[in-house]
Amino acid sequence: MALWIQAQQLKGDALHQMQALYGQHFPIEVRHYLAQWIESQPWDAIDVEKQQEEFKAKRLLESLIQELQRKAEHQMGEDGFLLKIKLGHYASQLKSAYDPCPMELVRCIKHILYTEQRLVQEASNVSSPGVGLTDGTPQKYQQINQAFEELRVMTQDTENDLRKLQHSQEYFIIQYQESLRIQAQLSSLASLPPAERVQRETSLQSRKATLEAWLTREANTLQKYRQDLAEKQQRTLALLRKQQTVIVDDELIQWKRRQQLAGNGGPAEGSLDILQSWCEKLADMIWQNRQQIRRVEHLTQQLPIPGPTEELLKELNSTVTDVISALVTSTFIIEKQPPQVLKTQTKFAATVRLLVGGKLNVHMNPPQVKATIINEQQAKALLKHTILNNNCVMEYHQTTGTLSAHFRNMSLKRIKRSDRRGAESVTEEKFTVLFESQFSVGGNELMFHVKTLSLPVVVIVHGSQDNNATATVLWDNAFSEPGRVPFVVPDKVTWPQLCEALNMKYKSEVQSDRGLSEENLVFLAQKAFSSSSNNPEDYRNMTMTWSQFNRESLPGRNFTFWQWFDGVIELMKKHLKAHWNDGAILGFLNKQQAQDMLLSKPNGTFLLRFSDSEIGGITIAWVAENPNKAERMVWNLMPFTTKDFSIRSLADRISDLNHLLFLYPNQPKDEVFSRYCTPPNSKAVGDGYVKPEIKQVVKVDDPMLDAEGEFDLEETMDMARQVEEFLRQPSEPQWKSRSSSH
Repeated sequence: MALWIQAQQLKGDALHQMQALYGQHFPIEVRHYLAQWIESQPWDAIDVEKQQEEFKAKRLLESLIQELQRKAEHQMGEDGFLLKIKLGHYASQLKSAYDPCPMELVRCIKHILYTEQRLVQEASNVSSPGVGLTDGTPQKYQQINQAFEELRVMTQDTENDLRKLQHSQEYFIIQYQESLRIQAQLSSLASLPPAERVQRETSLQSRKATLEAWLTREANTLQKYRQDLAEKQQRTLALLRKQQTVIVDDELIQWKRRQQLAGNGGPAEGSLDILQSWCEKLADMIWQNRQQIRRVEHLTQQLPIPGPTEELLKELNSTVTDVISALVTSTFIIEKQPPQVLKTQTKFAATVRLLVGGKLNVHMNPPQVKATIINEQQAKALLKHTILNNNCVMEYHQTTGTLSAHFRNMSLKRIKRSDRRGAESVTEEKFTVLFESQFSVGGNELMFHVKTLSLPVVVIVHGSQDNNATATVLWDNAFSEPGRVPFVVPDKVTWPQLCEALNMKYKSEVQSDRGLSEENLVFLAQKAFSSSSNNPEDYRNMTMTWSQFNRESLPGRNFTFWQWFDGVIELMKKHLKAHWNDGAILGFLNKQQAQDMLLSKPNGTFLLRFSDSEIGGITIAWVAENPNKAERMVWNLMPFTTKDFSIRSLADRISDLNHLLFLYPNQPKDEVFSRYCTPPNSKAVGDGYVKPEIKQVVKVDDPMLDAEGEFDLEETMDMARQVEEFLRQPSEPQWKSRSSSH
């Protein structure tokens, strides 16, 4: 309700904009009487582009109707009687309007709440997260709004001057016609008697001379008016260009950059609504100025007066057409990008939007948008190849004023690849989805052919290629420059730049606020550069090439740096997310570091670290006595992988191992892991059987223990899987079986 209280304090144009949000589609009385309820509902939790979420929208619509009916029933007294009728009518009206399309109600209210928030923020020159501009400082908003106010004043000023010019020209034409009438009268004097003719001629000649002198002066004045007006319009267009540069070349480009980084797990790019409101203001003012220039042209055609104005008007007309063309073509954007790793024969979606579509009335004749996929070379020449279900008509949403096309069921049947260079693999080849459309504005005065390219996509035909394709996308998203030639990226980047990208990706995929610490990044640097230095400063100025990242295998391994890191991500997000968030997994340690840390702790202390030798592996290292020698040593269990945790969870495995007592540095293991353990099955289930269990058992004197204190559990893993399959088979007697596993 706090927002509605602030919205009611708006003044002037902001108040008019707020009031314009409401109408029959959503009455302002409903907003007023249900303000607290409306602001407390999870509108943003519903993605209006996902049809499967329509049931949520339906539930909110039903709740809204119930709230209105409840509010109506509680009205008392004479005034309450009228309000009761009105609210009941609104309940029926909204049910009738949105029952067939509840998503439109969500779209409508999201737009209302967002616009109110923006208007309130602009009025107080305060920005906040969620307005779509992460660096939207009060000063920036103030500068943009001040420029719009200056443009409004300048446009109104030229409008006033134009009217004066029009009135002056109309009076000039009347006086010019009067001079023609006097000339006609002089020509007809020949038929009069001489005395009368001389008298009339003298009078007419005097009036003619006076009038011609006035016409000469007035013609010069009109020419100056035209010149001054054209120069004013020149200044207005210059400021319009400057404002357009700020909004389109700065703010919109920054939004696109945030959208690209969101593909690497960065924060969401934010709403386009504030950018659309700015672009619409630009379009409105550009169009007003264009119409003014056209009217001045018409006046000069009505009354040609030789001078420099004609050339200046041609220049102005050309400039304003260029400005509006640049605005329209720049604001045809991809609101929802297609997936950047695109598998053939798989459906995918995308949404394109024209930010000025509603303002220029493009929606009156909705254009069709076509999508095609092109490779890097074709992107430079804009050649095209077909995607299935690649045509979509743009839809105008009255409640939000947005014009967009939602491609919901596109798919790529097959892909023709270009000849690859050198060591480049198929997962390094980049494509893009080209969206293009054609439409007219101003009653076919101007025709536009617009096109926009998606972020680069890597096309794969099998899930096994996903890992390497993701590397290509991550590198491109992180390090590409705005306005580049498609799809040029640097071949090498500094280590801190790569760390930022890796941390962003890791936090996003693992869905954790706990990112990579400086110690974690030092470990990764040691792995990437085969270095032993523990000093972060040693890596500050080092660079990593694409080949080092995901083309060349790490020394002594058969996988690349990225493949190892991606394996960690996959393991964490599928099985160990909660333990990472709890801080239970140190992870990024080598065997020697683990040994040094554990030997200073009591026996039974253990830690979890990622395997150096296996992709997506994690091992348990613990300190205990060596049964063969009178000394303590650190033992390392052979790594667990995703397939191991699909059989038995990490918490259960740690619980099974009685010799593991304390999680490094000194936490009792039950405090950390017990809440994640599977409860033991001691009772018969519905069919009379007791569910079997698999437990992990490790014996320190086991012959599988190697000389370095590692357990080779491959054989026991095979046995565990066989036992698990056997236990799943039906059996007549009730029994409970346990098996050693890893």
